[in-house]
Amino acid sequence: MPAARSRAAPVRRRQVAILIETSNAYARGLLQGVVHYIREHRPWSFHLMEQGRGDDPPPWLAGWDGDGIIARIETPRIARAVVKTGLPAVDLSAARLVPTLPWVETDDEEIARLAADHLMERGFKRFAFCGDARFNWSQWREAHFAARLKAAGHACEVFRPAGAAGDVAAEERELARWLKELPKPVGVMACYDIRGQQALAACRGAGLAAPDEVAVIGVDNDTLLCELASPPLSSVIPNAHRAGYEAAALLDRQMAGKRVPAVAHLIPPLGIAERQSTDVLAVDDRDVARAVQFIREHACEGINVADVLRAVPLSRRVLEQRFQKLLGRTPREEVLHVRLSRVKQLLGETDLPLYLVAERTGFEHVEYLSVVFKRETGRTPSGWRDEARG
Repeated sequence: MPAARSRAAPVRRRQVAILIETSNAYARGLLQGVVHYIREHRPWSFHLMEQGRGDDPPPWLAGWDGDGIIARIETPRIARAVVKTGLPAVDLSAARLVPTLPWVETDDEEIARLAADHLMERGFKRFAFCGDARFNWSQWREAHFAARLKAAGHACEVFRPAGAAGDVAAEERELARWLKELPKPVGVMACYDIRGQQALAACRGAGLAAPDEVAVIGVDNDTLLCELASPPLSSVIPNAHRAGYEAAALLDRQMAGKRVPAVAHLIPPLGIAERQSTDVLAVDDRDVARAVQFIREHACEGINVADVLRAVPLSRRVLEQRFQKLLGRTPREEVLHVRLSRVKQLLGETDLPLYLVAERTGFEHVEYLSVVFKRETGRTPSGWRDEARG
């Protein structure tokens, strides 16, 4: 009689608590990144409850027999609850209330750089920042935005509300008065999309034209929120997906008994989602403005400088001189900049094969796209996508 085969005991799934709000696009992106990680590795059993930012920790956490925690630790109550469990944990908040934990956050210096460059590329010479002093990431973005502008020879005004936080109507009135007093035209960075939407509403209340007098860019690219703004809000696109993926990888290492240092893992943004709130060129030269508009609308159709010259009544030499004087770059460089921005967006947000990315961004050959992308970014398109997607 043949010997009975022994069956291996099933591997116990790790129990992981997720303390992340589901009320905004960035937080949902974090959750998607966590899911992506476990699909590529061993599955976990999740303990997740519907909650808002800064809510109290769930009651069940105190006696929970789990293996690890991924949390946005934004209040002392959540900090105490996570520490009390004694479990491996990763923090996804800039508050840094538990400095002994590894933490994953957006690269706020790079976010501010993208926003500042975006506004400067549109010819603005006057700038302002609308923040929220309650959050570290807002203060960091303000400091980096001002530093980037200072390095380029520009000053930066800052909105600091005097009223109590949470009084939205009073804050919007104060913001409208502040915006009205700023010299125009002005490029404004809002610390996140909610503040950007509020700034655009304040412009309407103050009778200011956006984007012609006040151009506004936010952060988070919360698509619904940005499209509901009037005009639709341009926004820096954080890589929330990769941040969630990185947090899951760090927790997995801890739960496997490996030491993970309590250091910051800063995730760079993917780029900028350009919408009507910054669709303007703040220069007095109508021909250059018309040329830039033509480039933005048609760059991904494979146009060249000769096509641009057919849209404006200037010689190539004169157009290039004016471009260089007003914008600090040539028409050809502007075409390439618009194309590569779109390439990055498609690589980061879609699974399109590279030949389709090339086709949709005006590059005749994949090989040429790869050469140009590597030259301008220092990375191959596939390498950039892998990094962006976690």
